[in-house]
Amino acid sequence: MPMVYPSEEFFRKYNVRTDLALEAHQVIVEQEGPPEIPGVIVEEEEGDNYTVSRMTIETDEGSRAMGKAKGNYVTLIAKGLRQRDKMVQDAIAQKMAQELQGFLQRMGLGEEDPVLVVGLGNWNATPDALGPRVVSKLLVTRHLYQMSPPELRGGLRPVSSVAPGVLGLTGIETGEIVQGIVEKSRPKVVICVDALASRSTERLCTTIQIADTGIHPGSGIGNKRLGITAETMGVPVIAIGVPTVVHAITIVSDALDMIGRESQVSPTAPGPMHRSSPPPPQSPMLDPNQINLLQGQGNPPVMSGVGNYQHEVGMMPFQVPIDAATKRDLIQRVLTPYMGTMVVTPKEIDVLIEDAAQVVAGGINGAFHPAIDQSELAFYTR
Repeated sequence: MPMVYPSEEFFRKYNVRTDLALEAHQVIVEQEGPPEIPGVIVEEEEGDNYTVSRMTIETDEGSRAMGKAKGNYVTLIAKGLRQRDKMVQDAIAQKMAQELQGFLQRMGLGEEDPVLVVGLGNWNATPDALGPRVVSKLLVTRHLYQMSPPELRGGLRPVSSVAPGVLGLTGIETGEIVQGIVEKSRPKVVICVDALASRSTERLCTTIQIADTGIHPGSGIGNKRLGITAETMGVPVIAIGVPTVVHAITIVSDALDMIGRESQVSPTAPGPMHRSSPPPPQSPMLDPNQINLLQGQGNPPVMSGVGNYQHEVGMMPFQVPIDAATKRDLIQRVLTPYMGTMVVTPKEIDVLIEDAAQVVAGGINGAFHPAIDQSELAFYTR
């Protein structure tokens, strides 16, 4: 029997695919109503150019409800990242460095403990190239650290990095490659950087998630791979991700829900229509939570229209409510077989990925090498 992942259970229940814990929490609050979820603690911080959400999933009940593993999740949101604002990018990189240092401190990582950074993804596919792009901008020091005397290390931490590619390029599970590297290089913590899937186009390349729960490469687009977690690697794993794609099924579902909200019918009093009268309401047949059926011609005639502007129709659709699971199945049938797993990314993804990689790399460099001024990091990573 195939293993059922918590994220799959979440999708079946809410018809939403997302790698962001913040979005999963928002979906539950929107659809279920409670302001709080048992076993889940959330706090927020507002900055000048950003918002930070810190979430802790403490219990198995909270994990099942959220569709996420137990652990700590920090989400940084800055709309200015999409506007290529250099000041916002620098501020977010510094804030990310602070949050990442908090994770390292909770893990008890020493100042000279080695770290391995893994850039997950396919460098040949731009929306999936975040990990390799970040690795190319890191200040790697493990080789220098081993050869230099302590007085010349200047507060640098031994950092190594690798971009192992994807299964389709190497024929080897990414998790297996990372396992082998961890076994030989013996880092104290593994940092995985990967592209994520979001449920909102507004969060593409404007959000950074940091989690101490590890990662399952490819899970955002429905691929099940060996997880890179503390259990499989034998050392703590921190996952850093930026959403770069949205599932087509999510866009279709959200669009139908929006149409349904916009086409709600309010009762109107009978009488002649005047110029000052409001326009006729939109058709309730657009409600995505209803299935339209045709009334047989043998039934009594149905009057359609508004006020005195009514006419008799021979066949009139009427509606039957449908549940979320049925609606999801209908959408999947429409999108299958060619668009069932389609993901969408912005047309300017080239520059967005480059900017996101610069910010994430800056945050990692700042967290691991605090003795180096942020303004000087570019000199070391050219």
